[in-house]
Amino acid sequence: MNDTGAIRLSRLPSGLTVVTERMERVETVSLGAYVAAGTRHEAAEENGVSHFLEHMAFKGTERRSAAAIAEEIEAVGGQMNAYTAREQTAFYVKVLKEDLPLGADIIGDILTHSAFEPAEFERERGVILQEIGQANDTPDDIVFDHFQETAYPAQPMGRPVLGREAIIRALPRDALVGYMRRHYTTANTVVAAAGNLEHERVVDLVARHFADLPTAAAPGAEPGRYAGGEFREARELDQVHIVLGFPSVAYGDDDFYPTMLLSTLLGGGMSSRLFQEVREKRGLVYSVYSFTAPAMDGGLFGIYAGTGEAEVAELIPVTLEELLKVQHDVNEAELGRARAQVKAGLLMSLESTGSRCEQLARQLHVFGRIVPTAETVAKLNAVTLSDVQRAAARHFRAGPTLAALGPAGRVPALPAIADRLAA
Repeated sequence: MNDTGAIRLSRLPSGLTVVTERMERVETVSLGAYVAAGTRHEAAEENGVSHFLEHMAFKGTERRSAAAIAEEIEAVGGQMNAYTAREQTAFYVKVLKEDLPLGADIIGDILTHSAFEPAEFERERGVILQEIGQANDTPDDIVFDHFQETAYPAQPMGRPVLGREAIIRALPRDALVGYMRRHYTTANTVVAAAGNLEHERVVDLVARHFADLPTAAAPGAEPGRYAGGEFREARELDQVHIVLGFPSVAYGDDDFYPTMLLSTLLGGGMSSRLFQEVREKRGLVYSVYSFTAPAMDGGLFGIYAGTGEAEVAELIPVTLEELLKVQHDVNEAELGRARAQVKAGLLMSLESTGSRCEQLARQLHVFGRIVPTAETVAKLNAVTLSDVQRAAARHFRAGPTLAALGPAGRVPALPAIADRLAA
């Protein structure tokens, strides 16, 4: 057992990790099971199985129907949800502190005794196909799937989280059962809880309700191989939706924190360079922002903007100029604002029991240890102007990826963008 103040960690004889954080001044507890498996762990013929499994977990177990799961948690005023990402799938509840036993029971039940009843399976297949259709009809959503696939072509890191329609239509029930058996193991799962709790009580509940989780080692993921390139799709839309991106850093990279601050000062808020130059001064967009998407073995840095067909001819050159300038011109005031934004976001998240659960589990998956908040703050404080400029040069001199959806005829070709950035 490891103890770090209010955070305590135990590993059960089965290999399952349990981590908790006691927050005495709240009346609730969040508890989640975080599995280190997601879209990048899927075979090509089963793309979307992680997300399908996330849906099916709530559709009934050996002793609870889908309706019973929803009714039991809502009868105590609790909340329950799940999500699928590229490297993780999570199932979590938030309940009043006295209802923690029920929350642990339900999460353990859906992870170890899901029934995958055939009628529910076919019904949920239809729901997921509707979700895919909705995403396809949402250009500022689906453009990110095209961006990801262009950056990582023909490999798991580039495939859509929801899966492809043809694969989902044909996916057999056995694919979910086999995937869950291979990846939902004690070595691959962290159960995290935060709130008004007692660690020993949580450990006892987890040991009881997760007792049937398989103990075999889970298979690893195929390494991501960034390629970059260009995707365009002409659609009759009022705006063209653009994502311009670059290969970026993994969680443990020395440039991880400089990259985080680079993204914030470049396009992370109303005072950021892109927001001020592109929206406030020129009125070219309603929405423009930058983002980072780190992974275990790499990542992506991107810029999204939505603009009119006529405005795009000005938008791209202005954006590229900002990417060039930030490589050699960053001032202390804007770095200070970016640092304050990131630190405030981190510290504010500590007030949420759900956020604390997710952070604890992610740190264990990524680093194999709990990273103290003071350590993170110290690393943010240590970032210098030259660190940010170095990170900018590292990113924006690499091969770019471009995805454009809508009336994209005036979006410059990728070679022209690359040439300008190399100037």
